[in-house]
Amino acid sequence: MVNKKESTEIKPADSNKLKAGEFINETKEELSKVVWPSRQQLLSESAAVILMVSLVAIVIYLVDNFFSWVANQPFMFGS
Repeated sequence: MVNKKESTEIKPADSNKLKAGEFINETKEELSKVVWPSRQQLLSESAAVILMVSLVAIVIYLVDNFFSWVANQPFMFGS
């Protein structure tokens, strides 16, 4: 059986700076690969999202009011 000793090395403080620098450089590199949308595409897709969210909110509001009305029907005829 082979005994492996765990090495507990204390890393210098500069290694954290190196890692932070690497992270920033890699982040810049990845952001340069992003295909950014054109202004027209951004506006049209934003409008589509706002329209769909509004439509879904209206449908949920109407369904909620319908169920609220149905739930209150038995109490209207009881008095």
